[in-house]
Amino acid sequence: MEDMVIDIFEESARIKKEFVYEYAEDIVNFGILLAKRLEAGFKVLICGNGGSAADSQHFAAEIVGRFEKERKSYKAIALTTDTSILTAVGNDYGFDYIFSKQVEAIGEKGDILIGISTSGNSKNVIEAVKVAKEKGLFTVGFLGKDGGILKEIVDKAFIVKSDNTARIQETHLVLEHTICKIIDMYLTGEIEK
Repeated sequence: MEDMVIDIFEESARIKKEFVYEYAEDIVNFGILLAKRLEAGFKVLICGNGGSAADSQHFAAEIVGRFEKERKSYKAIALTTDTSILTAVGNDYGFDYIFSKQVEAIGEKGDILIGISTSGNSKNVIEAVKVAKEKGLFTVGFLGKDGGILKEIVDKAFIVKSDNTARIQETHLVLEHTICKIIDMYLTGEIEK
């Protein structure tokens, strides 16, 4: 049993290392872009299903509240939280449109949409990205496996190349925390503007 536990931790560490070596520069660039957009008054909309819905909420909370440094609050909305919208849209239009209808309503040119999908094929995230692109939002995918359909339609894809959903989600969480660290550093002047 202890060997299994060690194997899980080692696999998680290996996948994270492979991911960061591939995307380190892109992570820095996206973190600074996101910080600049937030500072300019734009907002970030975040969506995903299941564990990725929880990640959406966690990520939004770190931007609105704070991550590690005291700073002013910035605009971030997890599109996974309003049960009345989710159930009304799901009932009237279908589950595939629970995020896209919200992007249609509140997304504005210059905002950023982050779609989180461990498969890269979540239909409701795909629909949200389509609407976001029509409205002029910058679209980003935090994805897994081979990136699925989303890797082809987002402006920037971060793909955790694993078929294990838990390992993908663990890597997405580190990615989110790292971006929050970059945002904090930029917005508090630790990174030169």
